[in-house]
Amino acid sequence: MVTQVGAVRIGALVPLTRPGWVEAGRHLLAGLELAVGEVNDAGGIAGRPLELVVRDTAADPRRAEAAVEELGRLGVAALAGEYHSVVARAAATRADALGLPFLCSSAVLDALTEGPTEWVARLAPAQSRAWRTYADFLLGAGHRRVAVAAEPSVYWASGTRIMRDRLAPHGATVTELDPRSVVDELVERRATALLLLVGHPEPAVSIVRAVRRDPRLAEVLIGAPAGQPELAEWSALLGDDGAGVPFLRYLPERLGPLGARVEAALRERLGRAPSFVAFEGYDTVTVLAEVLRSHGADRAGIAECWPRVAVEGTRGPIRFSREPGIGVWQWAWPPIQVVDRDPAEPGRFRVLHTG
Repeated sequence: MVTQVGAVRIGALVPLTRPGWVEAGRHLLAGLELAVGEVNDAGGIAGRPLELVVRDTAADPRRAEAAVEELGRLGVAALAGEYHSVVARAAATRADALGLPFLCSSAVLDALTEGPTEWVARLAPAQSRAWRTYADFLLGAGHRRVAVAAEPSVYWASGTRIMRDRLAPHGATVTELDPRSVVDELVERRATALLLLVGHPEPAVSIVRAVRRDPRLAEVLIGAPAGQPELAEWSALLGDDGAGVPFLRYLPERLGPLGARVEAALRERLGRAPSFVAFEGYDTVTVLAEVLRSHGADRAGIAECWPRVAVEGTRGPIRFSREPGIGVWQWAWPPIQVVDRDPAEPGRFRVLHTG
């Protein structure tokens, strides 16, 4: 990328190669780029062009840390993006240490930083809030024996704990299964729901196929709270087997005029319907552009602005506040839905629950 003379630069952290969730990264980047283009079409930042300096994190925390340091040296006014929670946590911790404002787009891990920080804000909901909504959906659907196939990860362990804490007071159990032997353990445990807390495409795709093909598990609900089924790759790999798998997404029941316009532009850019991640990317730049217009590109000034932000985003008015147990400035809250692909029409999404 050729740096534009006099440009105001934003560093973008995006997973664009494996083992990152590449499709989510592409949607995130599409939203970021669309918003930057619109800002520049409208005159930029006080007449200066806005420039996105993109770095691929590839779902690697150490690579993200190195990118944060490099972008800091390049003089970016702020950081934006990232999809993976563990990676975003590493980036946020480094940005905090460097005094570099970071508006996190998509990562949900509650403890995005070790303690309170003035430098980091987040658009995605905290995992505790979103996954409690998913647990409420399970309870409403009558599930009291829930199993999770979980790989080792702070993010998946946090999700399991949130589910257990929400379900236990209602007499429901959460049992952890080895992802390598899910089918037999599901039968033995007589679970009625299986949550996939594993990587995409593998082992998630293989687990879904194995469960779908075992007649003993025909009534077991497969769920994927982290959102894998929204991506087109999920449907391409699994076909009809990928339908009826509830996941979390962060969209309102109906988009307003801004959201509808952005959806159409993102659809044209991506060649398919945008995921909620693309809207998160667009909203990230929308917030940062407003802050830059009103307070300039001074890093400390940007960080001081988080509690004064009042921006109309694609999914509703965006304001940041301090929420209990969360050390960053948080949009409280984006809309939360539990959605699946309609088994009768896998290209169509059904809203099953809202929170």
